[in-house]
Amino acid sequence: MATEEFNFKPFTRHQFYHSLTDRFLDMVNLGPDQRIVDLACGSGSVTSQIVRRLIDARDTVIIAIDHSATALRDAMEDICDARDSAVEFVQSRVEQLSETLREPVDTVVYCNAIHYVEDKDALVKEVAKVVKPGGTFAFNTSFYDGGNPPETRQFYRKWMLRAARNLRRDHGLSPVRAERVESRKHLTPEEYCALLERNGFKVVSQKTDRVLVPIEGWQDISRFEDFIKGVMPGVPLDKASDAMVKGVQGVFEELNVKYIPRNWLDVVSVKT
Repeated sequence: MATEEFNFKPFTRHQFYHSLTDRFLDMVNLGPDQRIVDLACGSGSVTSQIVRRLIDARDTVIIAIDHSATALRDAMEDICDARDSAVEFVQSRVEQLSETLREPVDTVVYCNAIHYVEDKDALVKEVAKVVKPGGTFAFNTSFYDGGNPPETRQFYRKWMLRAARNLRRDHGLSPVRAERVESRKHLTPEEYCALLERNGFKVVSQKTDRVLVPIEGWQDISRFEDFIKGVMPGVPLDKASDAMVKGVQGVFEELNVKYIPRNWLDVVSVKT
């Protein structure tokens, strides 16, 4: 299977994902006559939700930025009903934001990706360079210190044990620990607030969104390249994904559950 198949797009199609994104966007001051950046837009799921909110905002410009040409192509194909809202698609890395944007913007939205950034101070400084005074920087993430509710520890432990057994039994493989990328540090909500404040932003809204994720969501995240590599480094994606999908199926059956909760951290800040 090609690497391109192991992307985040299937996960974004779930209703729970659309609902949590809507709740997050409700916190953000999106309105007409704005220049809005959807940073790390991927295949355009969040961009589409922004467009639908501003469908009659004639002077609004939405700038969808991602480093992947494939993801941007998918986004352009899916977002064909922008009508009065202009959408620009730009291929660039988040670390080059100030070089990419020629004019200041009113809002930067960064969904489900800030945890990937190793130098978060550098990122926030880049955002501060492009956001107007009083403008908004908002992000959310489920990979933070607090993303896993305490009652889910048994689920994760059983899942990983089953996945490892499946990998050995079905494929004769084990993860290559020497190839594990150094884990990105998961910040606490307080550390995220401090990060923003020391780089020119003031937090105006912060909340935890508890989401009930069904088995299909866990199966789709098991087919996402970044997640696979973090859990099973050095293993071919198709074999690792197969082991993880079967593992989560077995744990759901063992625990006799329909959902496993996951927390998303939603933060909205303004440039001081």
